[in-house]
Amino acid sequence: MPVSIVVGGQFGSEGKGKVSLELVRMATERRIAVVRVGGPNSGHTAYNRAGQKFALRQLPAGAVDRNVDVVFPAGSFIDVDVLQSEIELLNYPRDRIFISPYANVITPEQKAWEREAGLVSGIGSTGSGVGAAVMATVAREASNFPLHRHDAAHCEPLERYMCDTTLLMRQWLGADARIVIEGTQGFGLSLYDGGFWPKATSRATTAAAALAETGLSPVDVDKIVLVVRSYPIRVAGNSGPLPGETTWDAISESIETGADLREFTTVTNKLRRVGSFDSSLVKAAIACNNPTEIVLNHLDYVGSLGAGSVKSMIVQKFVKGIEESIGRQIEYLGFSPMTIDPRVSLVG
Repeated sequence: MPVSIVVGGQFGSEGKGKVSLELVRMATERRIAVVRVGGPNSGHTAYNRAGQKFALRQLPAGAVDRNVDVVFPAGSFIDVDVLQSEIELLNYPRDRIFISPYANVITPEQKAWEREAGLVSGIGSTGSGVGAAVMATVAREASNFPLHRHDAAHCEPLERYMCDTTLLMRQWLGADARIVIEGTQGFGLSLYDGGFWPKATSRATTAAAALAETGLSPVDVDKIVLVVRSYPIRVAGNSGPLPGETTWDAISESIETGADLREFTTVTNKLRRVGSFDSSLVKAAIACNNPTEIVLNHLDYVGSLGAGSVKSMIVQKFVKGIEESIGRQIEYLGFSPMTIDPRVSLVG
């Protein structure tokens, strides 16, 4: 120990990147590393200390301050062009990036296969090639499957970052480092246990699955943070059921701001669908992930934090209602895209 895992409890876009960055900033260990599992089919947004916004698909959002080690383990899926562009964007220190030779490299053929398979229109896939890369991996060079697996060990642009990431992280942990695993998407999209197959992603999105992709042991973990949002979203199109689906205008009218609350996906820039808080989905996510802490984001869609104000009272009632419906206390609240606040801030 210590390893922290950040996972989503709904359909993604819960604010995991922001939470990952907050964990990094709160960490007291001398060495901090952020592990990015999954692939570039989902974007994470965070703001650096100067207030500059970054929407990242490959580098972890927890790294935007450029002061941590970044690890892509064997279970990660890398779009080399996206990774290189984000390294340039952040001017990230190259000597602080570490990639397993077994990490998967996404190819143009895999992206094309997804588009031609109808996954973009059929299930709301981003068409980023992650699903095809997963299939190529498990096909194991089967003669009747058209795609082949490509790994980082045979990708010249990634050679400078190659190392045994599991051994490296084991050494760091032995020297009391903090490792933050930044999960992707959300529990409702999980391939095995999300409950919405086939309108699901190509991987399991639980804490256990993220840990397995990282190559570390369960006994290393001391913190699992489940991130949820006040109004869950799904991507546009035929992406699957969204219990309590509503509209952005209806939410805006409920808080009497008149603000344009519409959200667009990071990868495809499509308008997201939005729904009311579904406690049954979050309870399932809690049962599967057994989180040590829960973060509730996007509370600015409910009210404000101002102590004693009417809007603050509305938020208190909203949070209490959610806690009662899920049977768990919420430790942190998010009112802005940049930070989270301790739960006690509502009554302090």
